[in-house]
This record gives sequence, structure tokens and C-alpha cells, in this order.
Amino acid sequence: MADRPLAAVVLAAGEGTRMRSERPKPLHLLCGKAMVRYVLDSLSDCDVDRVVVVVGHGAERVTKKLQAEEGDLLLDFVEQHTQQGTGDAVAVGLTAFPDDDDRHDGGDVLVLPGDTPLLRAATIRQLVDHHRANDVACTVLTARLDDATGYGRIVRGRDDRVARIVEHRDASPEELEIDEINTSIYCFRRSVLAPALRRIQPVNDQGEYYLTDVVEVLHDAGYGVAAISADDPAETHGVNDRAQLAAAEAELRRRTNLEWLRRGVTMLDPSATYVDTTVDLAPDVTLFPGTILQGETVVGRGAEIGPGTRLVDCVVGAGATVERTTGRDAEIGAHAHVGPFAHLAPGDVVADGVSTGPFFAAPGDREGP
Repeated sequence: MADRPLAAVVLAAGEGTRMRSERPKPLHLLCGKAMVRYVLDSLSDCDVDRVVVVVGHGAERVTKKLQAEEGDLLLDFVEQHTQQGTGDAVAVGLTAFPDDDDRHDGGDVLVLPGDTPLLRAATIRQLVDHHRANDVACTVLTARLDDATGYGRIVRGRDDRVARIVEHRDASPEELEIDEINTSIYCFRRSVLAPALRRIQPVNDQGEYYLTDVVEVLHDAGYGVAAISADDPAETHGVNDRAQLAAAEAELRRRTNLEWLRRGVTMLDPSATYVDTTVDLAPDVTLFPGTILQGETVVGRGAEIGPGTRLVDCVVGAGATVERTTGRDAEIGAHAHVGPFAHLAPGDVVADGVSTGPFFAAPGDREGP
């Protein structure tokens, strides 16, 4: 079964009205990277050979953004012109697979929402492995919460297989006591998914086709539906508003800083140090509190940055010291000393070994003070 082809459908068509933004929801930035990109990164531990991204609101912007970024995954894009629910979105996504694609028809397909940036690659790998080990039609990634208010509940049958998913507002008092919730992340056997989608109906107050209804369709047809619970429920949380965006940013920043600490970077106060996931740091770099490194910033070995410094798309040479400085698209040479209270504009260059002194503001392309 490990040799079966694996594809993925990422649902990124939602408008995200609670974000209150003109920016398409999947493109909101977290640690310098678009939210949906983290979902794509969660596929890195699986041998996924095709990814279909279902776009809708801001389709052109989302498509262009993802196409412009280099990545290991081959992405196809399909537009959901009318928002008719997650079931309809997946059906639209499946249209990207040719009807004569027998190889993929015998494989599996992951379905993931585009607003779950905290997903870890190891979790998706566990989902796929569990799905194939049990040889079932569908496996649901679930989570267990002390307070499951608002979430769909996983209802299991006598054999402990998943029988259906019931939405919170439709749940009985007994079902509301269930602490296992649906994360909207699934692995399906490809050959049964499309037929099951054709059998669901929009019999709900939203008039939408719910992907959750596919679980009951498969169960009632005699197919096995399994579930595996995420080790960390926080991984599966979606981002629907600015407060949740900030919470996800804090967690991703914590993970990023911890990884740099393990790789030989010193942070005097990680909680007051902000490093985008797109930044590159050499070993023995020291970051003082209040340091913000963004974009494609690169910092050489042994450099000291901060306190109170923000650099965007800058290059800092080995052994340089940069304190209480702002810079954008500038270059600082090896063993240079910049600041305090310096400002580097786009194109500014501070040569190797130069000390700018305080209150430095270089004219464009000028080297040194």
C-alpha cells in the first residue's frame, strides 16, 4: 500500500470575512510566509506527487503568489466559482484529475483546509500511515478537547469505526458529551470519494454540500472509516480571525526560534526576538532583545544584531555588529559596526570593517559614513 500514489486537495477558496481584510485569507502572512504555504509544507514527509489547490475568493492573487514561490510540489489550481460548501470544493478539486488517470484512481487523496498553518508534517504522515495500515475508505484526523463547543463530533459505531460526524448545532445531548472532534483533515481512497460526493445533499440551513456527510455515506455503504487523533490538538486549529492569526504567529515564532537555538544561534530573550521563517542565520549569531529579522535577510557567522533592530531583506556579513538600526534591502559588510540609531535605505552598502557611528543615514549606494 505504501506504493499507492498519493495526491492532495487543499481547500483555499474561502473569503474569510472575519479577517476583515481585502487580502485573500490564504495569503495572510505568518512569520513572513503565506498561511496556505504552511499547509503545503505539512505534506513534506509524504510522497505526494500531485497537489490541487482549490481557489475562489481572490483566486488570481492566490494562484500567482503560490506559482511565484519555489517549492518541491507540483501545484494545480482549480477555481470554485460559487461557494457551495466543502463537499462542493472537493468535488471541484477532483476535476483536476483526468478521467483516464487510472494510476491516481487506485491511490489515496488527502484533503486539507488551507487555514491550518500549525500542522506538522509528522502528523500528516501518521494520518496517511494509519489510513493505509487499516486499509479503509477514509481516515479522519481528529482531536480531543476539554471544551469541544462549536466543533463537529466524531460518532463511532459498535466496532469503534467512525459512523458519522455530527455538527455541534445538530448534536443530541449525549453527542455533545463527546470530546473527540473533527479537524476537517482527511485521507480518502480516491476511487470511492467522487461517488460518495455525488450522494450528499445540501439539506442544512446553509444550503451547502458538507464534506463531513461523506463519512456517513461511506459508512452506510459498508466501507470502513477510521480515525487517528492528533498528538497536539493545537496543530489542527484553523485561523478565522485576527486573534487566531496572532496566536498562530506566536506559536510559529516559538517553533522557529527553538529551531535556531538548536542550530547554534544565541537569543538572549527568545520571547522578544522575531525571526521570519524565510530568514537565514549562520551559527554563532547573537540576537539581542527587540530584534526583528524579516523577508530574505541573511546574517553571517558570529554577527551580533540588536537590541532594538529591524532588518528587512538585508545581508549582514560575518562578525558584523548592528545595534538599534533599521534597514531595508541593504548590505552590511563583514566586521562592520552599524549604529546605534542608524537607518539604511534600499541599496545602501556599508563596506567591510566600517564603523558608521551613531545616527547614521547613508545616501543610496554610498559605502561607509
